[in-house]
Amino acid sequence: MINLKKEFPAAEEYTYLNTASCGLLSQSLVEWRHQHDNDLCKGGSVFRDLHKSHIESIRKTVSSFFKTPVNTVALIPNFSFGFNILLDGLPRNIKILMLETDYPSINWAVENRDFDVCYAKIDEYLEENINKAVAEHQPDVFVFSIVQYLTGIKIDFNFLKQLKAYHPNLLIIADGTQFLGTTEFNFSDSAIDILGASTYKWLLAGYGNAILMAKEEVQNKIFPKTIGFNSADAVFSKREEVSFIKRFEPGHQDTLNYGSLEQSIYFLNNYGMDVISERINILSNKAKSEFTALGLLENEVVNRGEHSNIFNIKADNKLFKKLKDNNIICSQRGKGIRVSFHFYNTDSDLEKLLSVIKS
Repeated sequence: MINLKKEFPAAEEYTYLNTASCGLLSQSLVEWRHQHDNDLCKGGSVFRDLHKSHIESIRKTVSSFFKTPVNTVALIPNFSFGFNILLDGLPRNIKILMLETDYPSINWAVENRDFDVCYAKIDEYLEENINKAVAEHQPDVFVFSIVQYLTGIKIDFNFLKQLKAYHPNLLIIADGTQFLGTTEFNFSDSAIDILGASTYKWLLAGYGNAILMAKEEVQNKIFPKTIGFNSADAVFSKREEVSFIKRFEPGHQDTLNYGSLEQSIYFLNNYGMDVISERINILSNKAKSEFTALGLLENEVVNRGEHSNIFNIKADNKLFKKLKDNNIICSQRGKGIRVSFHFYNTDSDLEKLLSVIKS
């Protein structure tokens, strides 16, 4: 079994409950990154000449991990980059449904354009609120985060399938940044048409890499304008043949950052996504029970059956400082303190948090 404390030194140095803000780099990934840049240093263009095959290897690794065809995967530097390109490929006269207080990089990007926008409320009745909004506003597109960054509220995937069944023409676009890496996920089998995610959080891949997956049947309905020489694989004659996915890859692709994603996927697969999911669920369920007993959670979280591994507990600046003084790493978000649990967290991490809160 992998020694997680050795692989993730920050988890040994701190009581690290902040993966929802920044995922940890593994020791093995850091070693790979050093070797990559050392090879680039020594080889220059001789090393870089291999980048195309490396990028395609990364794309295949991502497609296999999320169970989706290779031609549905774009490698992008961050979610916001890909999402803005995507929005610019949508018709201007469409109506888009969003969630109130969803992540600003989603809502701001939509609101900053000339779309007809409507909203559903985020609370314990999230799915019912979405159903009502769809019935009332008849949107063309539904855009949302799978897991809410403020509260950890997670949308019901079975609900999404029902929504798609009743509204097959509704384009469903999701941000999976706070979700991917916490459990096994089959994109092809989901009701989501397009999913983007930065991978520096739960996928533990560091900054500067992200993915966008778009099902084949929707790729001919959206027309991004972005283009570059890499979009045509550096072949002049391919300018008019640029695929949907390559619209998201206009320039040189970084094998260090995207390679980090591939290495992290190797690590997660080696450890076992089923094991990771189970560890996260057990600890998160225990945390929810303890937080609920102490009255630290809002009713919108307590009253939902299934929750994620992110919690916003009722707390003030004084408690936040106290947690920091006790080497507990978390974030102030909204009106409380956000804590989050990954597979390198343990019962003792939760117990320490609870001990400081109670004291």
